[in-house]
Amino acid sequence: MSTPAKILTWVTTIAVLAIAAFIFFKFCFVYAEGVNEGDINYFQKEGFIFKTYEGKMIQSGLKNSKVQGSIQSNEFRFSVVSENVAQQLNEGANTGVKLHWKRYLGTLPWRGKSQFIVDSVYVAKQPSAIKTQNAGSLDNIGNEK
Repeated sequence: MSTPAKILTWVTTIAVLAIAAFIFFKFCFVYAEGVNEGDINYFQKEGFIFKTYEGKMIQSGLKNSKVQGSIQSNEFRFSVVSENVAQQLNEGANTGVKLHWKRYLGTLPWRGKSQFIVDSVYVAKQPSAIKTQNAGSLDNIGNEK
């Protein structure tokens, strides 16, 4: 092999390895893991070609806004890959949940729109019992003693 052919081989090998490393770190490397707790705002299966589960959780507490005098809730947008986890989220829709997630640096169409992929669900709190008061009939309004 001549010297220019060896150089071209080395440059090509290094370029292929660099591209492979970039793809791995962008799409397969788990950048962070964590747990968020809150109430599920919505959870749905969506997509044209790749049907993925997407959801939004509202967390307790307030988020500082850059606009003075405004208050925003803390929102956590996530995707779900596993059918079992999606079923658990659908069953626990009216309860507070803890979501364990993994964050990737990039998104893939078959993994969802979010970098946060939920891999397990824990029920954080049971729904509180709603106490209702017997209001009586409408005829008694204004006739209370």
